[in-house]
Amino acid sequence: MIKKILTHWTFAFVTLFVLTFIGLKDPQVKEILRLKSFDLLLQSEKKEVSIDIGVITIDEKAIEKYGQWPWKRDVLANIITKLREAEVGIIVLPILFAEEDRLGGDAVLAETIRGNGVVIAQTGTNQINKNSVPRGVAKIGDPLPFLFEWKGMLGPIPILGENADGVGVVNTAPEIDGVIRRIPLIMKIGNETYPAMAIEVIRVATQAPSYQIKSGPSGIIAMRVPGFSTIETDPNARIWLRWNKEYETISLADIDQVGKWKGRTVIVAPTAEGLNSIVATPLGEKYMYEITANTLQTVLDGKQINRYDYSLFLELLISVVVGLLIVILTRFTPYWFVGIKMIGMYVATIYASYYLFHKYSILSDASWIIITITIVGFHSVFNRFILEFQLKQQIKKQFEKYLDPRQVAILQKNPEKIRLGGERKEMTFLFMDIVGFTPISEYYKNKDDPEGLVKLINEFLNEVSKIILKNGGMIDKYMGDCCMAVFGAPLDMKNHAEMAIKSCIEIEKKVKELKLLYKERGLPDINVGTGVNTGIAIVGNMGSETRFDYSVIGDAVNLAARLEATACRGDYKDYPTIYSSHTMKQLPKTIKSKKIGEIKVKGKEELIKIYTIKEK
Repeated sequence: MIKKILTHWTFAFVTLFVLTFIGLKDPQVKEILRLKSFDLLLQSEKKEVSIDIGVITIDEKAIEKYGQWPWKRDVLANIITKLREAEVGIIVLPILFAEEDRLGGDAVLAETIRGNGVVIAQTGTNQINKNSVPRGVAKIGDPLPFLFEWKGMLGPIPILGENADGVGVVNTAPEIDGVIRRIPLIMKIGNETYPAMAIEVIRVATQAPSYQIKSGPSGIIAMRVPGFSTIETDPNARIWLRWNKEYETISLADIDQVGKWKGRTVIVAPTAEGLNSIVATPLGEKYMYEITANTLQTVLDGKQINRYDYSLFLELLISVVVGLLIVILTRFTPYWFVGIKMIGMYVATIYASYYLFHKYSILSDASWIIITITIVGFHSVFNRFILEFQLKQQIKKQFEKYLDPRQVAILQKNPEKIRLGGERKEMTFLFMDIVGFTPISEYYKNKDDPEGLVKLINEFLNEVSKIILKNGGMIDKYMGDCCMAVFGAPLDMKNHAEMAIKSCIEIEKKVKELKLLYKERGLPDINVGTGVNTGIAIVGNMGSETRFDYSVIGDAVNLAARLEATACRGDYKDYPTIYSSHTMKQLPKTIKSKKIGEIKVKGKEELIKIYTIKEK
């Protein structure tokens, strides 16, 4: 019973329900798959060279020119002076000046950065809170419960923090798989707020004193730098980073080339081995300064990536609808259509995801829909295969002994050709038995050889059965020395009457051969009586729940049995084959019939004309 339930086609609905339940729980593995699908979308954007940001690297070439790191800070002051002379935009130093310069260059650097549009770094930490530089925000609602929080903030030494135009946080917020895809624009420690480096750059550029942030019951809605466009965020004040920009980069050793960057924001970032951190991104490993650059560029472009609160529910709903369609269509459509359907759903899902991203910058999760299509689809196909396999095995078991193997193969390939539940149809019925069986039985009884009698009957019925099967008939059953056959079921047969009579002709011929053989063995003479009738009867599985057979019932069947009981007996002892007028009317002209009389069917008044095969 359990096996039957598990392999029933509707059990695929249970699989769909389980997947939906898992989807609602949104486990870690589902979240990771979703994020990886987003990575594919983010990677698919066409890359362009940024006209807003340039990068100057403190690389091995610069170390060779200026000496071992860290340099005396008046070296950095000199670099800032050169950048300002080149009329670049905001100068970003994502460098943590948490300790005083051992070489005494802090005063020069502080003097240089004052009023020169320089933004330096601070970082959130769980170990220390020192020299932090908070930035107040104007609040609509209470955003604090939704912001990322650090226990402490490690900022620049006071002389630099007080003279820099901006101090921004360089921390990131990796996703569950350690990859950075979103950056929080505002963070907090207690009740104080701290802007990310990129957003601080915009504040300095617009010369705004602080920020504005709007929140609701579900989290942060948006934030704004006065003088700049509103930035929509997720409930935790994060934005999705775009990765569609590349940045012109020069070594600090070649700073004289910076003149072409007039008006651009310039990021001066350590990249020499051991000077900068490497982080995981959707495009692989990147330097930390690239996160700042991408965050700033994403905000400057104003084309933010959207991921709505209701996206998860909508994607799950689509998965359920797709799963339902798969189960139903898999059950009732051909396999080739099932394959095309699944491939079409894959293509449509992936295309829709790419279209929404590239057209509307909407992130949609194709992974769970694809997983649903795959698991539910293959489960449905498997259940259908099992169902059809069981049906084929049932057909083989039921018909392999009563049909020609070629016909069994046809039924297994096309089970729809048979209705196992029962149907009314026109068929031809053939009954045949050995006439004068008593002398044969007595012969073997006198010899005390019952096995010999069984062997003889089996040998005889085997020869007869081969003729019937060869001509497309179905052996319905054996009853002692009697054989019952049906022509026209389970496979349809237009010329069932002809094939039945053809079998009778061949049986008569075979009986003559056997009589000679049995005579040589010293056996009594054997004769066969065959009755044939054509008519409408009910065919299908008949019996109990535990035991049944594919058989036929009806008056037309009874008449064939009555004709068999008449053949080769009494007034018709010279006619081994007798068939009714119903059969005769359907015979081709090549088979000549001879009327031999009329017979009354039990329970009916009408007389049925009976015929035999006319000898040529």
